[in-house]
Amino acid sequence: MRFLRDLAARFGIGGGSSRDKAAAAKHEEAVIVHFDHGQADWSAFFEFETELEHAIAKAAVGEYDGNELAVDGSDGSLYIYGPDADALYAIVEPRLLSATCLKNVVVTLRYGAATDPAAREKEVRLGPSEG
Repeated sequence: MRFLRDLAARFGIGGGSSRDKAAAAKHEEAVIVHFDHGQADWSAFFEFETELEHAIAKAAVGEYDGNELAVDGSDGSLYIYGPDADALYAIVEPRLLSATCLKNVVVTLRYGAATDPAAREKEVRLGPSEG
């Protein structure tokens, strides 16, 4: 999973293969979505996730890399990568806004590789917050 490679690179863990180094050399941006879920049943989320993955693939703006979900259903994260974070976000935003299974959505757009400490990031909060 690219997320784990990003974390390892950020913390300097592992030497990385030549494939990893080649991937790091190309420009890659990210849209990382954090959200509250608040229920143990993830079935509605998985339906949303499938639709999101298909929309990203159809628009050919990048790739949906997966999720991290709390076992208790409290919250989760989505990881999406491509050459242009704004193009990814244009596809993702309307779907996030209409997803009733996600609450307190916070999106981080990263303009550069995870290994680049100077990569600019922008945070966007979507919809009303629920306490």
